Formats: sequence, structure tokens, C-alpha cells
Amino acid sequence: MSNETMTAGEKNKVLDIEKIRNDFPILNRLVKGHPLVYFDNAATSQKPAAVIDALVHYYTHLNANVHRGIHTLAEEATAAFEATRDAIRGFINAAYREEIIYTKGTTEGINLVAYTWGRQQLQEGDEVIISGMEHHSNIVPWQIVCEEKKARLTVIPVTDKGELDMEAFYTLLSEKTKLVAVVHVSNALGTINPVKTIIDAAHGKGALVLVDGAQSSMHLDIDVQALDCDFFALSAHKMLGPTGAGALYGKKQILEAMPVFNGGGEMIKEVTFEKTTYNELPYKFEAGTPNIADFVAFRPAIEYINELGKENIRKHEDALLSYATEKVREIEGIKIIGEAAHKASVLSFVIDGVHPQDIGILLDNKGIAVRTGHHCAEPLMNRFCIPGTIRASFAVYNTLEEVDKLAEGLKKAIKVLK
Repeated sequence: MSNETMTAGEKNKVLDIEKIRNDFPILNRLVKGHPLVYFDNAATSQKPAAVIDALVHYYTHLNANVHRGIHTLAEEATAAFEATRDAIRGFINAAYREEIIYTKGTTEGINLVAYTWGRQQLQEGDEVIISGMEHHSNIVPWQIVCEEKKARLTVIPVTDKGELDMEAFYTLLSEKTKLVAVVHVSNALGTINPVKTIIDAAHGKGALVLVDGAQSSMHLDIDVQALDCDFFALSAHKMLGPTGAGALYGKKQILEAMPVFNGGGEMIKEVTFEKTTYNELPYKFEAGTPNIADFVAFRPAIEYINELGKENIRKHEDALLSYATEKVREIEGIKIIGEAAHKASVLSFVIDGVHPQDIGILLDNKGIAVRTGHHCAEPLMNRFCIPGTIRASFAVYNTLEEVDKLAEGLKKAIKVLK
């Protein structure tokens, strides 16, 4: 069921969380003798049986290379593989299916833009703006290309609350700005950034905008046409799908003007020793045999999200975040890092006199999975003068009872460590 065809009643239905939990086989396992409490969803989400079954079905019934065969298996595999492209197009409301480029994930999508568009368009003295809460994958590629092209990389500061300093952004934005690359939802803080405002301001200066949608794709309604972003990158494994699959959206006219990324099979139209001509979109950016099985299994993940309804998912996750925030605030010695007015389902915090990793180990002994460290956002941790945080991130299959277990686990861990 697509977002476009969902009725008002379906958008506002009350989710049966126990039924949903039964769709995720891994939630039945024990960890060190305790029922698994999985609060590491910002790193990777768990997979419903429909996704797992799709992987098995592909290898059992469809296994063949795509696009280059006329036999039955090849044709069926190609149809299943390309059906996911249509599902992604609908999921983010892209105008054309050829605007959906298959990638390994958000990281490869950002690198693709940096090493094709960036190397083609950036010149000495140009500027690229990123934010102070970016994941390393939206920092390092721009550092590499800006150094190579002698362009300048500038950073939007982050406030004490964990929000972008928008006044500083407007000051940074100039006629020299060629691209703004910004995260939609911070993986480390949960902050929802005002990307539409950023896009409109950047376009006013003639700059393009890339949105890192790794965290937002599962939790927020995404309409790339309404946002008017020029690029949008996402990962399947953050949204109930398999690892090693993702997509880069780009406006058609921009993608057509960009040089190729990798060379090899599929991305070509004709090859001679004298000259090669390249394939049309989207295949010009998809060299070699792709991760077929995982792209086939990505579609059931999208359908599962659509069936539940983004609005319903968000309401449940917001309730979890609100409840967890209050429970954590009650524990002496805990400081929440990132208290933005608009947040998605991430709760990041530190504990006075206790290293995050020690807390993570003790929670794991109780079967509670959280993430500790800098979350691939080391500059952001440096901004708050901390080595890292304890991060609990929530998904639609989590429960308030699990949050209670987290709170009790934290109290016991602190008692042991202090």
C-alpha cells in the first residue's frame, strides 16, 4: 500500500505492537539469559519475516543475473529487482523512476555525489556547507573533494540544545556556496533539522542541496518534490530492510549532466577500444552485478512500513521517546545530550563519572542493546566536550515495558560502577 493510496482511517489506526513484534523473529531470542531488548535501531533496524522470506525466496526460486538474460529466471529476477525501484520512487515521491540510483547505502550515495558532481562542478574558491552534527560519511567525502579542488568546507554550528544555529547558516551562505550537504535527522542526537528552510535558502543563492536521509526515511514522511532537494540518500537497513542496499535520489537533469561513477558492465551503451558510450539513467551509475537479493527484499520492507503508516509509526515512537526521556531524567547523574524542540526516536545521554562503554557492557549483561561511543559523529562529540554518549534509539516494535527495563538496568549499572 502506497502513502498516496492510504485512507485517513489507515493513517490513524492504533498499532497492535504485540502483533508487530511477532513479525520480527529475532525479538524472540534470549541474550545472556534475558529476553532481547533492542534499542540500537539508529545503527540498524531489525527485519520482519517478510523481508527474510523474500531473501530466501530469491535464492530458492529466482537466482539469476539481471538485465542481461532472456531466460525465465533472468526475466523474473529483473522484474523483482526493478519493482523495488518503483517502490522507492513512490516512497519518497520522486517524479521519475530513473531518478532512483541503487547504491550500497547512504554512504555510497553521498560519495557518488562528491566524486562525480563535486569533482565536475567545484572550483578553487567555491564553498560547500555541512553541519556540525553530520555523520562521518557526510564529512569525509567533502573534505577529500574540497582539498582536491581547493574549495572551502564550512560548518553550521550546533547550539547547546543540539539544534543548528540557523542565523549562523544564513551568514555562511553566499554566492560562493555551491552545495549544502545536511543531515535530515541526527543519528547521534535525534534532532530533526529544518531541511526545507535550508533548501529554500540555498536555492536562493544558486546552491544545490544534498539531504542525508539515513535516519529520517523510516521515521518521517519524505516527499523529495515538496522538499525540492537536489539529492536525497537513504539506506535499506535503517528502515527494516537488508544491509548493503540503498538509494540515491537526484533530480533528473542534474543526474544526466553528471559524469559516471564506476566503469564496467551495465553502465555502458557501447564499448570499443577507441571509445565507450554510457547507458541512460539510472543504469549509468550502476556498474557491475548489483546486490540483487537484498534489493528484491527491500521492497517488502517498504511495503511493511507503508502498511503500518508513517504517521502511526511516528506516534508510537514519539510516545516511547517521551516516556524514556522522563524515566532517564529521574536518574541521578544522567545528562541528556541533545534536547532539540523537534526530535525523532533517539535518546543520547552521559553519566557523571562513568564511561559510556562500561554502561553498555552492563546493560548487555541484562540483554539490553544500546550503542555507546561517538556514533560516527566525532566532531559533534567534541563540540559537547565528551568522548561519546549512551544512545538508546527506538523503533515501532519497541514497548514501554522495555523502556522500564532500560531504566532499571541503568540504575543497577550506575550503582555497580559508582
